[in-house]
Amino acid sequence: MILLLSLTFQPIVSNAANPSSALVITNTTEGKDLLRRLNEINAMDKSNLKSSDKKNLLAEVRSIRENLKAKDGGIYLSVGAIIIILLLIIILL
Repeated sequence: MILLLSLTFQPIVSNAANPSSALVITNTTEGKDLLRRLNEINAMDKSNLKSSDKKNLLAEVRSIRENLKAKDGGIYLSVGAIIIILLLIIILL
């Protein structure tokens, strides 16, 4: 039973260890356009930009990341929630 539970929760643990998993490439054209714009901003030479332009770019990057995260739509469990679930399963069985 412990082996079965450890295999069940394995993808959650491995996915949580990867911080870059928050930005998932979507199949929609809008998602691809947003990722392409993020890559363009990252490739820019920002050394000769004014501070107001840098602030605008930062705001744009934040809004793009929020849009991509909103489209992800996954279910996330905290470590505490997993422990409580395991305790309930052990107590009930």
